[in-house]
Amino acid sequence: MSSEKTSWPEVVGWPASAAVTQINSDRPDVAIEVVPAGTNVAPGYNASRVRVYFDAGDATGPVLYTPVVG
Repeated sequence: MSSEKTSWPEVVGWPASAAVTQINSDRPDVAIEVVPAGTNVAPGYNASRVRVYFDAGDATGPVLYTPVVG
């Protein structure tokens, strides 16, 4: 079983930029997509991607959901 981190529940509520910094620190091997909540994205699993959904209507841009690999 891999010991690589695959989810970041601790970043929910953080500004998206800080979440990206943390995820990149933990997993520099994945591409991070920062996406406004409600945006349509292509479906499908990708082990090299993490999507960070944030509230674009809030000036701080907080992360709304737990970012996960996929």
